[in-house]
Amino acid sequence: MSTILEMRGIEKTFPGVKALNNVNLAVRTGEIHAVVGENGAGKSTLMKVLSGVYPHGTYSGDIVYQGQTREFKDIVDSESVGIIIIHQELALVPLLSITENLFLGNEQASGGVIDWEVSYAKAKELLAKVGLKDPPSTLITNLGVGKQQLIEIAKALSKEVKLLILDEPTASLNESDSDALLELLLELKAQGISSILISHKLNEISKVADSITVLRDGATVDTFDCRKEAISEDRIIQNMVGREMADRYPKREPQIGETIFEVKQWRVHHPIHPERVVIKDIDFNVRKGEIVGIAGLMGAGRTELAKSIFGRAYGAKISGEVHLHGKKIDVGTIQKAINHGIAYVTEDRKGDGLVLDEDIKKNISLANLGAVSDKSVIDEAREFKVADDFRSKMRIRCSSVLQRVVNLSGGNQQKVVLSKWLFSNPEVLILDEPTRGIDVGAKFEIYTLINQLAAEGKCIIMISSEMPELLGMCDRIYVMNEGQFVGQFDAVEASQEKIMRAIVRNERNVKNGEH
Repeated sequence: MSTILEMRGIEKTFPGVKALNNVNLAVRTGEIHAVVGENGAGKSTLMKVLSGVYPHGTYSGDIVYQGQTREFKDIVDSESVGIIIIHQELALVPLLSITENLFLGNEQASGGVIDWEVSYAKAKELLAKVGLKDPPSTLITNLGVGKQQLIEIAKALSKEVKLLILDEPTASLNESDSDALLELLLELKAQGISSILISHKLNEISKVADSITVLRDGATVDTFDCRKEAISEDRIIQNMVGREMADRYPKREPQIGETIFEVKQWRVHHPIHPERVVIKDIDFNVRKGEIVGIAGLMGAGRTELAKSIFGRAYGAKISGEVHLHGKKIDVGTIQKAINHGIAYVTEDRKGDGLVLDEDIKKNISLANLGAVSDKSVIDEAREFKVADDFRSKMRIRCSSVLQRVVNLSGGNQQKVVLSKWLFSNPEVLILDEPTRGIDVGAKFEIYTLINQLAAEGKCIIMISSEMPELLGMCDRIYVMNEGQFVGQFDAVEASQEKIMRAIVRNERNVKNGEH
């Protein structure tokens, strides 16, 4: 099989940091080549070098593509020869139609006027290739993330892609959308299109990858040929982190005390369609030093429950009670919830959890500005010290706390979000998908921090779509479906099978009209 791409001896330096150190990557024609590594290993930087985001002259080493040495000066240059990159943050315009997005910058025009008939016809052809049946006139804002990801691939096909680079394509997708995307990659492979797949989901990589290259600390560690031998997840992880991880979840001896936090008969209506009940009379509690998980499928209502408790940040016509230390508390606004010691770490750290263009220092102090202020004026020296203490305690990898958050890896961004809420000194910490889009090594660090917080006596509520994560971390797990709790298991008795059985049993009851 011929080689479509070779990157030889690639080196890239930023002020004070060597991001890439003699990296080599070879991709064969018509293969799916996975690139894995911890956050900060250099995966995204390498792809930016390849696609011309970092132009020739800003790095050293050679890019040989289709047998020719290339010196891409920008992304338009690399796209012109069929190298298309799809970033984790999708580059679609929400209020434009599918057709308009597909041909944005590449309009199907005749005599300077867009030919809509041709545009729609070509759009239909492209949508058919990625298995989408939505009308080409549909606005992007009306589509789910899974379909938007497929439109990005259709857009790549419109540019006659030969090498497709996908950066964490399934990070925000549910299981069925992820499976559809992976199936499409296999179809593209059958058509001779090569793909580079960057992903933290090792189970997905093992399903589709022909080769796997592991990066660590900006250098190539190894490349595996999956067609010659079966590569275990443990072997990949060992190469990624530079050590064996005998256990993916740090061990802890639970020291669980009395009930601290209780929610009683909590009922929440949809904010736009108030006739719809989203959360249905839920009761639950968390004890001192306990990690309580909430399991459920996409759309079960877990995030809606968390946000509604956290200062009614979601929902309408909310009823029920929240108790702390046996006393009813008012969580009617986010500020009131914070004042009562409740913190919520959002599932969308980039959209809701961080101010990406600000530095680490400002992000950490945001939820408790009063503690770094004197007469309503921020004391920058105090703010710096607080942030620097958290940098050390949370092991945030950065040049300094003056570094902009947008330039941190996903794992370090998540540590900044956690630091922000820990600075507000919460008793109850709600963690919504705390390790989404984070690599194995960084996950272990986050798990260790969560265990430390539980050991300090904090109440932890953990929402996760990864069942092994809940089973590995939690003392107790509530199972949620259709806006209600349909099961509860202690750690010793919980299993993926039991959790799924509780969900399926409830769905069957709902279909049969039982409640």
